[in-house]
Amino acid sequence: MPALPRIPAVRVLVVGILSAMALTGCATTAAPSPTVGAAATSTKALSIDNCGTTVTFPKAAPKRVVTIKSTSTEMLLALGLGNRIVGEAFQDGPVPTQWTTQAAKLPVLSTNVPSQEVTLAAEPDFIYAGWESNFSADGAGTRSELQSLGIPTYVSPSACKEVGYQPTKLTFADVFSEINQVAAIFHVSDQKVLADQRATLESIPKDTRGLTALWFSSGSSTPYVGAGIGAPQLIMNTIGLKNIAASVKDTWTSFNWESVVQDDPDVIVLVDASWSTAAKKISVLEGNPATANLSAVKNHRYLIVPFAASEAGVRTASAAKDLSAQLAKLNFK
Repeated sequence: MPALPRIPAVRVLVVGILSAMALTGCATTAAPSPTVGAAATSTKALSIDNCGTTVTFPKAAPKRVVTIKSTSTEMLLALGLGNRIVGEAFQDGPVPTQWTTQAAKLPVLSTNVPSQEVTLAAEPDFIYAGWESNFSADGAGTRSELQSLGIPTYVSPSACKEVGYQPTKLTFADVFSEINQVAAIFHVSDQKVLADQRATLESIPKDTRGLTALWFSSGSSTPYVGAGIGAPQLIMNTIGLKNIAASVKDTWTSFNWESVVQDDPDVIVLVDASWSTAAKKISVLEGNPATANLSAVKNHRYLIVPFAASEAGVRTASAAKDLSAQLAKLNFK
């Protein structure tokens, strides 16, 4: 069972500390309404250092949000803030069933990164993105330009690339910190969401057999894999798998089949995406004479994770639990 992390303090620069949040509200599985605390009536602004960009939020919580990538959309749905989303874009796959009804009502701005014109047409007062690259001149707009228009922007901290901001090695404390920070931006309680996350982690048995694994995200001639400091490493460590690419100090990385063959992982985690399905990856593995002889391939020891759950966010804990259950069902005789 993994040790449960403490939440680090939100990186607030100045201008006020949010008061205590009310402990009412429903479970994330019931799509709760926001639990508004005393901070909603605060006269103080909130300033956050986000991936090296200082973002200041006025006293009123955002009401018109554009979300880019699944992690940001699902974060707001988990916190009961789906009604604040006026447009979503670049989603990585279906949301979990508990949010299906809400998600079906969300306006889709683009299946890819939205242009600035499309983004601004939604009249957002806040843009929340999963990747820094979503904010660019040929994307939703640069962060500085959007800020000049009075639109605060926010990137999932786990996706920060700047030195001093990218997590040295992602932990659940980092995941929980983002939940805490987003809740603070909207003046809602995060306590039920965090309690659910901790309960999920407590329910995960950690495999103790010393099994090795490859996290296969995409690619054929060159595999793109989960490396040693991001969400794949966190999930594998949580369920007791040893990542064969753990020595690479990156979140994901280009790897090589020679190393995979040499390490001969016990299991292979397949990321299932519409553009690179788990079935396609199995075909790649079984169609390559070298990888076809891997123990995991010959014995069909595969674990499958949806792409949308493979990046750090509110689904990381549940993804670990699901993969742990899949691992327990594999045959190693």
